[in-house]
Amino acid sequence: MKAIILAGGSGTRLYPVTQLINKNFLSIYNKPMIYYPLSLAILIGIRDICFIINPQDEDVFKKLFSYLKKIGINVSYVIQVKPNGLAEGLILAEDFIKDSPVLYLLGDNILFGHGLTDYLKEAKKEIEEKGGAYVFGYYLNDPERFGIVEFDKAGRVLSIEEKPKAPKSNYAIIGVYFFDSKAVEFAKKLILLIEGNLK
Repeated sequence: MKAIILAGGSGTRLYPVTQLINKNFLSIYNKPMIYYPLSLAILIGIRDICFIINPQDEDVFKKLFSYLKKIGINVSYVIQVKPNGLAEGLILAEDFIKDSPVLYLLGDNILFGHGLTDYLKEAKKEIEEKGGAYVFGYYLNDPERFGIVEFDKAGRVLSIEEKPKAPKSNYAIIGVYFFDSKAVEFAKKLILLIEGNLK
């Protein structure tokens, strides 16, 4: 399995500080924010990691992560000129993914505790053995402010909706996804579907 970490965007909600620096480099406690998703990938045994980044941030990312090769982590970078959604990130990383299953993470989410690493290891194993996809959610009392995933009683996804006025569940998407090797194929179909609906 490989990992992709989305680390682009402009961070406008954090202006003025993000006018000078990518939000993923902002320090949270004792390390840059981007270290949190990177740590999750490494903790579950992933050694091939690709960052989707802004063109202007490439040199900083390469400098920050130059040491990873020394500890057995292979790092790749894919430039995203402007953010166009999660599906585009998968498509841009097609050459990196090839025929591998993938862990897909948002670079600006800080996740830890609650047995998360064990849950991720279980999901990784299941995707590698059986295929399919996983999305993780977290129960909230105010779901209308977030992307919401609706599950059936068996835990299968019924719907995903961004900031709904009438949420179908209280589970917010936390920016952690597992996909089998068909991820790019489905991302391309989704883009075509969206473009078709906009015409």
